[in-house]
Amino acid sequence: MDYLWVILFAVLVINVFGFVLVGIDKYKAKKHRWRIPEKTFFIISILGGSPGVYIGLFTFKHKTRHISFIVGIPLIIALQLALLYYFLG
Repeated sequence: MDYLWVILFAVLVINVFGFVLVGIDKYKAKKHRWRIPEKTFFIISILGGSPGVYIGLFTFKHKTRHISFIVGIPLIIALQLALLYYFLG
């Protein structure tokens, strides 16, 4: 059962990281500085940080006009939930 806590902690960390990364990118966008590549957000999402990234998009009002984010991140979440159900259900 200890491995379950490790997995939950890792998922929490990657979600917080994704959330913070969206905030950093928004800050950089306002300051016209070098930006974080969009594929980085998708990689973090695929690795389990999709809820954190998605919440960050709306919290910071960042990339909410990009259809790839508004549709893509929820699709990743749905796929992850389906896989979770398949393997644990």
